Amino acid sequence: MAHIIVVGNEKGGSGKSTTSMHVATALARAGKSVGLIDLDLRQKSLGRYIENRTAYAQKHELDLATPVYQALPDIDRSSLSPGENIQDRRLSAAISGFDAGTDFILIDCPGSHTRLSQVAHTLADTLITPLNDSFVDFDLLAKVDGDTNEILGPSVYSEMVWNARQLRAEAGLTPIDWIVTRNRVGAQAMHNKKKMADAVGKLSRRIGFRVAPGFSERVIFRELFPRGLTLLDLKDIGVKGLNISNVAARQELRELMENLRLPDVKVDF
Repeated sequence: MAHIIVVGNEKGGSGKSTTSMHVATALARAGKSVGLIDLDLRQKSLGRYIENRTAYAQKHELDLATPVYQALPDIDRSSLSPGENIQDRRLSAAISGFDAGTDFILIDCPGSHTRLSQVAHTLADTLITPLNDSFVDFDLLAKVDGDTNEILGPSVYSEMVWNARQLRAEAGLTPIDWIVTRNRVGAQAMHNKKKMADAVGKLSRRIGFRVAPGFSERVIFRELFPRGLTLLDLKDIGVKGLNISNVAARQELRELMENLRLPDVKVDF
């Protein structure tokens, strides 16, 4: 069976789509067969990325390693069993639509709590939660005392992941490998940066996730989206030399891929 990677966080603007694009493309360029599902049925950023990538490759006659995108199919309600949720069937049908030899299926979740997102989390072998380096985003993971910054307990998103873990355990499935990535971390040693690092570290030990470096805020990510490209494609489109920012961004992606510890994946870029 394919190894399922879920990219989830109920906070919009945390970098889920950027993370999804780069992880999926890095796997495809490593020779893995990768399937993609976008559960944000309104914005469809990941789906648009694949459309842009395919169109750009065809226009410029490029052979770009590209994941296979699968849209959620429409389901005839009359085919549902009594009590069966139509969204559950749609997600199951999309996953079943990939070839049997697919190595990885990456599911990008919306920045809100939905039935589809909830079910996807129960399917995750690896869960990636991008988190902006802000206590506004951290609030989805844990409740914090405003005076002491002490963690009072898990918040809504952490509770959902806990429920997903419980369901997987009851089904006899392997535990979720949960990785929280810190995005948009400031370059300077600011006081808030240290407080965030301490809070994320304490929470990781308390509720059981690993912490990995994410992506800094870089213009290059926004510039590449309309062409469906990633940092790893720059040489393929004729970019001969990378500037310092692009080199640093490529290193961030390398560190993220290494920290994910995905099965049979060699990071060699």
